[in-house]
Amino acid sequence: MLEVSVTKGGDEVAEKDIAEKTLEGYNDVFADIANVLLFNGRRLIKPDDLEDQTPNSSYKVDGKIHGQERDVAKAWRNGTIRLACIGTENQTRVDKLMPLRIIGYDGAEYRSQYDSKEPKYPVVTFVLYFGTNPKWDDEISLRDCLEIPEELKEYVNDYKVKIFSVAYLPKEKVEQFTSDFRIVADYFVQQRLTNDYVPNPQTIDHVKETLELLSVMGDDYRFIEAYNENKEKSAEGGIHTMSDALNTIIGRETEKAEKKGVDLMAKLVKILLAEKKYSDVEKASDDAEYRDKLLKEYKLVG
Repeated sequence: MLEVSVTKGGDEVAEKDIAEKTLEGYNDVFADIANVLLFNGRRLIKPDDLEDQTPNSSYKVDGKIHGQERDVAKAWRNGTIRLACIGTENQTRVDKLMPLRIIGYDGAEYRSQYDSKEPKYPVVTFVLYFGTNPKWDDEISLRDCLEIPEELKEYVNDYKVKIFSVAYLPKEKVEQFTSDFRIVADYFVQQRLTNDYVPNPQTIDHVKETLELLSVMGDDYRFIEAYNENKEKSAEGGIHTMSDALNTIIGRETEKAEKKGVDLMAKLVKILLAEKKYSDVEKASDDAEYRDKLLKEYKLVG
């Protein structure tokens, strides 16, 4: 069995935790991420071969037991045989001490096999980094975290962790994804390169979960607001693509702008009437340039 797990760092907020667990918890998304990033697009892991597995383990510090939890844990089975354990950590910030945490998760998984009579399987963990500044190195190791006396260097075992910076994935790698994670990766890559986003026509399978992830990891909650606005609509009128989501967002922003314009005009009219400038009221209503001039003059806009 290959056990694949997704774990978040403790420095991330709970809502990010939930959003990542939800989208990456789907077998099609989880298998897609592993196949593209670990196996260069080869479809070695089939969604139907994945099983949910408890993400919890524990460690002892100062005589006290502490719990630790991966975001998502999956078991990859080839029939009844365990092939390996693969884990992922999701980060929005660089954490140079990541190997110390990962070796704890992986060590707990190895220790759980010690008393088992089943064949032993390897554990591999990689990091999904959603940040852009700075770019995180492609690999980080336990030795990078330690101050090792020269005399001990040959005796200190290393532990390497592979890091995939989502926003820095090349176009050909993004195009290998077939699940909703392609939308996620494409969004972060475009945001880094152009600070803009042009959606592709791909249909979203897990709409709520994808928009939630984009909202919390991209710190742009308009995506989930668009979903909430459309969730009561029929299948024909709901969100099916990122274009649908953006159209909803544009509509909301337009309404806000129009309402703001009406409110500003109402304030301007109130001031002009109080000053008995009746002709200015009429002119401001008909002449946009003059209206903008008065709004600035009365410091209603910057």
